[in-house]
Amino acid sequence: MINIISASSFKTVPWKNGKGETTELAINPTGTLDNFQWRLSIASVIENGVFSDFSGYMRNLVLIEGNSITLTHDDSKTDKLTTILDFATFDGGCQTLGELTNGAIKDFNVITSKTSCDTKIQTYVNQTKQSINFNGLVFAYSLSAIIELHDHHNIHTKISQGDLLQLTNPQNLELSGKDLILVYIKETN
Repeated sequence: MINIISASSFKTVPWKNGKGETTELAINPTGTLDNFQWRLSIASVIENGVFSDFSGYMRNLVLIEGNSITLTHDDSKTDKLTTILDFATFDGGCQTLGELTNGAIKDFNVITSKTSCDTKIQTYVNQTKQSINFNGLVFAYSLSAIIELHDHHNIHTKISQGDLLQLTNPQNLELSGKDLILVYIKETN
């Protein structure tokens, strides 16, 4: 199943820690900020600070705008996102401190339940063409270009830059685009 989620339907919701807002692109049906299986969002980070506590979840954070951010988890592990589409994967229960290097950034977030989802993120700066065969959910988001989708009958679909493409159990599809984030989510129970 193909679902194109228009940017006009994205929702603005408060951060769990109350220190900012996020643009929610998609959340599992019946999901809420406090209880969900998966959620995709975009947030601006304008100052250094501790991230919201998402114990029980894994977080994937992709740099989509700005210069860089350093993430320090539980005062030990560090992730440095210095180039657009760099990403970090970390436990949402860690105390994560975000430190900006040179001004505000914007990030694309994928937060999934540790007990019910397996998640994989792929990013592509240059133009790419990917075969999509997956039993689960696939999301595609482009920072700067149209995403093109072809099926085995050569039916062609274009997804506007800024909209989110959601595929359910896609088989024999080909997706092309650049400045692209692909998210694969397999619900495990």
